[in-house]
Amino acid sequence: MVICLVGADVEVKKWGNSLGVIIPHTIVKKLHLRDGSKIGLEISSKEKISGFGIAKGASSFKRELEEREF
Repeated sequence: MVICLVGADVEVKKWGNSLGVIIPHTIVKKLHLRDGSKIGLEISSKEKISGFGIAKGASSFKRELEEREF
């Protein structure tokens, strides 16, 4: 078993009734891939999430005073 971790950001595109991705040539060469090669695929979303308005409707911050001994 050979384990080789390679990462790349790719764009999902419509391919008939399905979706597909194109493996960049640099990765194809590095992993010696060819037609019919079996690979594993880990998928994660790279969507940007805006934090603007994330705390909308939350109560105001209230500082709690610590009791101190002098």
